[in-house]
Amino acid sequence: MPHTRTEARVLVFAKAPLPGTVKTRLIPLLGADGAAALQRQLIDHTLAAAAASAVGPLELWCAPDCNDAFLRDRASRVGASLHTQAEGDLGERMHRALECALQRCRRAVLIGTDCPVLGPEHIRNAVQALADGAAAAFCPAEDGGYALIGLARCDATLFAGIGWSGPCVMADTRMRLRQLGWAWREIATLWDVDRPEDCDRLQAAGLSHRLRLQPWNERP
Repeated sequence: MPHTRTEARVLVFAKAPLPGTVKTRLIPLLGADGAAALQRQLIDHTLAAAAASAVGPLELWCAPDCNDAFLRDRASRVGASLHTQAEGDLGERMHRALECALQRCRRAVLIGTDCPVLGPEHIRNAVQALADGAAAAFCPAEDGGYALIGLARCDATLFAGIGWSGPCVMADTRMRLRQLGWAWREIATLWDVDRPEDCDRLQAAGLSHRLRLQPWNERP
């Protein structure tokens, strides 16, 4: 049966929260189990924000596959469909997911699970920017990447040859957007949790309590 074409979809990229495989730069601070616990809470936060945005169907794109029990449970709770991320680097995986989504909707927003301050309003504003005529919408991240990408059209040029682990992701993406001649909107600049100092910021902002995390400076 063909998919029903909707106005918008929200895609969440998530890695299975297995100790020792996620938030590895935080393991010296939190331990492998603590880093995995943080990953689980950030996934919960992101899925809750995506569901609360109420802009359209939710898709949970899993790595390495859809077999992780935690991800399956969380997808079921919010009514998200499960998908396995494609092979390749982050750009190839995002391109494939967005390309697939745009066959089923007019506008698609993709978010990761690293940003504790990304809320439903950012997703709604991105969808509105696309509805207003922008070809793309972003929430840049303070580390030089982006926490959200929304597209009304898809082109591999936007993702090819980007140094995804470096500080110039958003800058390089802006160059690609200009080359494509696309209009885009930047919604808000946000911050991710990837490094030990980000955990201090998370706690200082009072967000560790919201995410139900044990303060790391009180760990034995």
